[in-house]
Amino acid sequence: MKLHFEPDLDYQLQAIEAVCDLFRGQEACRTEFTVTMKAPAPAESDPSDAPQQFALGIAESDLGVGNRLTLLDDELHKNLSDIQLRGGLPPSGLLTSGDFTVEMETGTGKTYVYLRTIFELNKRYGFTKFVIVVPSVAIKEGVYKSLQITEEHFKGLYSGVPYDYFLYDSNKLGEVRNFATSSTIQIMVVTVGAINKKDVNNLYKDSEKTGGEKPIDLIKATRPILIVDEPQSVDGGLKGAGKSALDAMNPLCTLRYSATHVDKHHMVYRLDAVDAYERRLVKQIEVASATIEDAHNKPFVRLVAVSNKRGTISAKVELDVGTTTSGVSTQEVTVYDGDDLEQATKRAVYKDLRIGEINTAKGEEFVELRYPGGEKYLRIGEVHGGVEPLAIQREMIRRTIKEHLDKEKRFRPMGIKVLSLFFIDTVERYRQYDADGNPVKGVYATIFEEEYKRFAKHPDYQSLFSEVDFNHSAEEVHNGYFSIDKKGGWSDTAENNAGNRENAERAYNLIMKDKEKLLSFSTPLKFIFSHSALKEGWDNPNVFQICTLRDIQSERERRQTIGRGLRLCVNQNGDRVRGFEVNTLTVIATESYEAFAENLQKEIEEDTGIRFGIVEEHQFAAVAITSADGESKPLGFEQSKVLWDFLKAQQYVDAKGKVQDSLKQALKDGLLQLPPEFEAQRSQIVELLKKVSGRLEIKNADERRAVPTRQAVLQSEEFKALWDRIKHQTTYRVDFNNEQLIADCINNLQKAPAVFRPRLQWRKADLAIGKSGVEANEKKGAYTVTLDESDIELPDILTDLQDRTQLTRRTLVRILTESKRLDDFKRNPQQFIELAGEIINRCKRLALVDGIRYVKLGDDSFYAQELFEQQELTGYLKNMLLNTEKSVYEHVVYDSAIEHDFAQALEHNDAVKVYAKLPGWFRIPTPLGSYNPDWAILVEQDGAERLYFVVETKSSLFNDDLRPIEQAKIDCGTAHFKLLATDEVSLRFGRASSVDDVIAGVLN
Repeated sequence: MKLHFEPDLDYQLQAIEAVCDLFRGQEACRTEFTVTMKAPAPAESDPSDAPQQFALGIAESDLGVGNRLTLLDDELHKNLSDIQLRGGLPPSGLLTSGDFTVEMETGTGKTYVYLRTIFELNKRYGFTKFVIVVPSVAIKEGVYKSLQITEEHFKGLYSGVPYDYFLYDSNKLGEVRNFATSSTIQIMVVTVGAINKKDVNNLYKDSEKTGGEKPIDLIKATRPILIVDEPQSVDGGLKGAGKSALDAMNPLCTLRYSATHVDKHHMVYRLDAVDAYERRLVKQIEVASATIEDAHNKPFVRLVAVSNKRGTISAKVELDVGTTTSGVSTQEVTVYDGDDLEQATKRAVYKDLRIGEINTAKGEEFVELRYPGGEKYLRIGEVHGGVEPLAIQREMIRRTIKEHLDKEKRFRPMGIKVLSLFFIDTVERYRQYDADGNPVKGVYATIFEEEYKRFAKHPDYQSLFSEVDFNHSAEEVHNGYFSIDKKGGWSDTAENNAGNRENAERAYNLIMKDKEKLLSFSTPLKFIFSHSALKEGWDNPNVFQICTLRDIQSERERRQTIGRGLRLCVNQNGDRVRGFEVNTLTVIATESYEAFAENLQKEIEEDTGIRFGIVEEHQFAAVAITSADGESKPLGFEQSKVLWDFLKAQQYVDAKGKVQDSLKQALKDGLLQLPPEFEAQRSQIVELLKKVSGRLEIKNADERRAVPTRQAVLQSEEFKALWDRIKHQTTYRVDFNNEQLIADCINNLQKAPAVFRPRLQWRKADLAIGKSGVEANEKKGAYTVTLDESDIELPDILTDLQDRTQLTRRTLVRILTESKRLDDFKRNPQQFIELAGEIINRCKRLALVDGIRYVKLGDDSFYAQELFEQQELTGYLKNMLLNTEKSVYEHVVYDSAIEHDFAQALEHNDAVKVYAKLPGWFRIPTPLGSYNPDWAILVEQDGAERLYFVVETKSSLFNDDLRPIEQAKIDCGTAHFKLLATDEVSLRFGRASSVDDVIAGVLN
């Protein structure tokens, strides 16, 4: 299988654009430096040779090539402010460092984005030297794999531009010399552990392999752009060893990519967990929770924590406590040495069970349980008594297999392979070794095979097991990925020293190389067991089940665990498959659904800075407003603060921005008060407030239901008539009106902002020389002067704009000359080229939709009515309108409150005869991605006239900069349905806020 990469995903392009726009106005330039070869020592045996040896001392030298930045700090800061304004991000008051932050949720293509950013920066500005720094071997191998599988893709996108990439190896320092001297794009991938120990690291020592230079000096001379993957794990704090190692490379700038930043230096792009979930860029999450109820027949003790406060030693344990109201409940109780647990619980089953020694030493925490005839030592998380743990874990394995097989039945016909992932406590529970070193199945492997064989014989799954050898199949479908020692044995994963890192690397090499194989039906492996080897750095798009057979010890571990399965799945062609109806990650966990959702939400708040239920003062800065000349621009930070103050005055939010119940009620009733000057932006403001006042929605797997069709409606004459009007598939072509496009480009270029000359910035600083080095402290008195560059060398503007816009040279000449802006090009060539390219591409996008024309694919190309029965629809009880009568399905699955209210109104309105919430497989092609409208409705008036509608009701929660794309898709939908509506076929399409609007024909 070969994974296919989509080059036009809007959110990824916005992240790339945000970083590249930091350098707007930068000339395409580089710096050159000399790399010398140190002379060999003179031979003492023959003094007469000394002059010759001295002459050889100036041996051949290579010319090094590095990045060069010509922008001034205030220009960078202006670019940063513009980016933050359009993205609705908190503004950076000062440019305090060269660090810039990109936040992207796990599973949305972070690695692809920063790799493509490399090529875009090279294309626009000529930058060639890039160092990718990662925190672990796992991520290093993942990045290297990504570089391999994207090579053909990037060469296709960027005209075969040559580039080299390599993994830094202290034993192959010649690669560092090539990194410095090559004039092509150079990408070095390195773990922070390989560069942050200066006293023992070859990076900081003279080496013959680099011509006698210190490798770090060669890297510094190139002024590389650093890309830091997961910086919270790289830095070691603001002054940690990792951050010092990054600074030692003398970077031109540092781009920091993560979903869980700790230090957010100069944010330039943000796609957080809520945005990714609401825009369906990742799988939706459901939880199947395994909680024990009414099992209090044995004394149950679980160690939660130990404490030593001011010499008072105690432990917190879970016990089954007897209560006067609810019988027995599991509660956390603080206990001390010598406590009688019968007294603590008021239950006789704890008779003669006492607390003994409590050890609080870090890493060695335990509690001693004493009972007649012996004692037992519990580590944190360990359990005594209660239900047999293996009984619970067997049920969890069984549930995982069932969920897996249920999805396999649905997805295999679609060409999608299903994978499941188990996280376990210790390797020996999956794989052991006998005295001769031969592998032996552990208890989890044995349980898995027993349960798998049981399901293989079940009548519901016979279609998956025809002509299969059950015994052989059960062994082939599961395997483990753990650290591998030098003898080939598996061990628990740790990267705390060089030996363990080598063990981990052997495991990662295996799983990374098998990434595509795992997705293929030809590979029988479907169930993967791991310890912590897959905690970060590996995720396969087709993981649909994650089972945690060990306690999740921390909030961050919970998020890292589910992160392994968030990517949207792919089919056997390597193409991404979208939609929650397919992309649902089921987490099988030993905590309640409510507790899992609550803890995950807390973790997202802590990791990302998202504050659920908090309105920030900058929240509305990116709201789009239309100026008097018709141009769209952001509202701005000052006006955002004005609006925030109004919300506070109305007591919609408190002094800290916390959403009050009055705001939730006003949003629900449609009665939100706004100042008159903001009325034009009401819909955008309402959408933003709905988003921040909501919560991340985690589904309960036990509430998932298959939604059957209502045969009386599906087979009715009315629904057939409705379906016959909308079922035809189409394709599109785009007819450009060249003259109109050129006129629009000329007009917009004429109205574009002025272009200024380059400036020179003066600064003063005191230098302090000490044992720690030279420190510079800036003084007052900085100022700038405008430079008159009369001898500036003008670049080839036509070739550059051709690359950016794909228009012909003749068309570009006409646009540039008739705009009468060529003096601006002479004044500041780079800035003008960027401005012109952006304006032309914006006009092209608008013309794309304006000029779209749809045609039918043919009479045999349509969505068959039988698909309603063949394509299974599932939903969750809390998001279903149950037992509908006019819908093609027995229940309506809705995504928002507006859809719920709309469906309810359809049911209650007598004029509506039949309707369908259009399923995800009903899609219309557009140049901006496929479009799935909401509703198909048949209305009958006066007992005779029939009206047929396709209606859009979604109240988008997308970021405002995406609104034009969504509107463009709806415009394409209008063109599609306009084609299907003929003199013989009545059909109307548009947006509506209520069923009354539909019946009255009031469609936007």
